[in-house]
Amino acid sequence: MRLLVVAAEPREFPGILAHATGVKPAAFPVHWARTGRLGDHDVALVANGAGARRAGAAVESALEHFAADGVISTGFCGALAPELRLADVVVASAVIAGARRFEALQPVATPQHHQGVVCCIDHVAGTAAEKLELRASGASVVEMEAVGVADRAVAHGVPFYCIRVVTDLAGEDMANDFNGALRPDGHFATISILRDALRNPWARLPELFRLRNRCAHAARVLGEFIADCRF
Repeated sequence: MRLLVVAAEPREFPGILAHATGVKPAAFPVHWARTGRLGDHDVALVANGAGARRAGAAVESALEHFAADGVISTGFCGALAPELRLADVVVASAVIAGARRFEALQPVATPQHHQGVVCCIDHVAGTAAEKLELRASGASVVEMEAVGVADRAVAHGVPFYCIRVVTDLAGEDMANDFNGALRPDGHFATISILRDALRNPWARLPELFRLRNRCAHAARVLGEFIADCRF
């Protein structure tokens, strides 16, 4: 089976890359792309920045070069369900964005995980209050790309999956303004984040270090999970 795996950033892929073989750069017109083997599957891994529009464009570009039998939206997410913990894996039953809804297929997976609806929005959900509002939709987690991936997969008649891993909890507020640092190209301006963090270093710098460690651990867990799935 040939799998196209789409995330926002390369830092969401180290766990998958650790289980892949024959990895090499791919000349897809996206920000970052690799091809290789993951178990019995040929895989293309692409990252094209945050947001549904850029994720959808990544699918379009990759499918021109890689005839996928399945498309997976993956990467980090924020918990909406209070029972979810850091590095919990959530397999989507559906992806929603406003009135739009896309059903998602379920891989055969033996590792422990959760199933739930993934809510896609156009910004980082940075407060517990906003997450509580989004929870009213029935979603378990929130992220920014899945609806763009689902839309393009459905348009091309390719089976769609969504597998996410939690990096922030439902009850947490973010001290850093990641939305203010999101550039038009879908990438976060690191210098801007650090400059703003120095204005309130006691709250913002520790959060950045915690988030970095959380993301590294979550990426490893996500890679182990996907490598053990059957699609």
